[in-house]
Amino acid sequence: MTHEREITEPVDLCAGARLNPAAVGWSRTPLHRSNLRGWGRVKRWEYWGVVTPTHILGLTASSLDYAGVHGIYVLDRATGEEFTRDAVVPFAANTSFPDVSGAGPVRARGGGFQLAIDQNPTGSTITASAPGFAIDLTVPLPPGHESLSVVIPWSARRFQYTVKDLGRPATGTLTLNGRTVAVDDAFAVLDHGRGKWPYAIRWNWAAGCAPGRGVQLGGRWTDGTGLTENGLFVDGRLHKIGSDLRWEYDRADWLRPWKITGERVEAAFHPFHERVAKTNLGILANETHQCFGEFSGWAEADDGERVPLDGLTGWAEEARNRW
Repeated sequence: MTHEREITEPVDLCAGARLNPAAVGWSRTPLHRSNLRGWGRVKRWEYWGVVTPTHILGLTASSLDYAGVHGIYVLDRATGEEFTRDAVVPFAANTSFPDVSGAGPVRARGGGFQLAIDQNPTGSTITASAPGFAIDLTVPLPPGHESLSVVIPWSARRFQYTVKDLGRPATGTLTLNGRTVAVDDAFAVLDHGRGKWPYAIRWNWAAGCAPGRGVQLGGRWTDGTGLTENGLFVDGRLHKIGSDLRWEYDRADWLRPWKITGERVEAAFHPFHERVAKTNLGILANETHQCFGEFSGWAEADDGERVPLDGLTGWAEEARNRW
């Protein structure tokens, strides 16, 4: 088990070019101001994953210093067909992010791709377009809804602030190659990231949701830092899980069941689709295997109750980055 400090007041992520020691910890709502300055190893991104009864959507805007890497991904759950549009923009031109998660606009444009996210205390609106795609979503923030924010401190000069916000209701429309379908009975998951990263790193991430329940699990990149990005959500309330987890899966067969275990977690993940995303631009390279599927098992709430994970839908992934 780690010994994590809960942050309850607004705080700056950085003190000059270094990590602010007062920022290290976790919070139930976004309280950190990501006052990153300068250039070099600085990463900023917003990723929204949206699960509907018929489709799974992924929307990415990112600034990786020397490139903006943006994209739209759509999976047709009935046919297994994938639709993607990606854009790489030198030096992340025409890309902007707010310092505080959930407050202010996100903009990314280039290569025929456009993404606009507008955020306020009542929720977010997301519009995205690319050749063959148009997405228009409203993602309210329910009263009392909690998320998991955490600062992972590798060192005073290498650190990451992440917000994982699960189970937000989503409505709107998806237009794909001229055909428009309604987005309803859907949920959205936000991955908000700001930090200064090592050049090469690997991570695991899993997120699953069902009405009234959600689970957020991470690994490898947080191991040994004294903090985790692990949590259970019950009726919008976060139950922070402060232990590193064991991830077991078959890299030769990504669709075999995964096991994710540790203090307060005994989870299995059963994939029904594998998405492979690869980028190789020399200095910048990425390989991600993101599997979509269903969870089973349990996670333990703060009061010791074992909350079942059966019926949660979402994803589990391994990402390897050189950036």
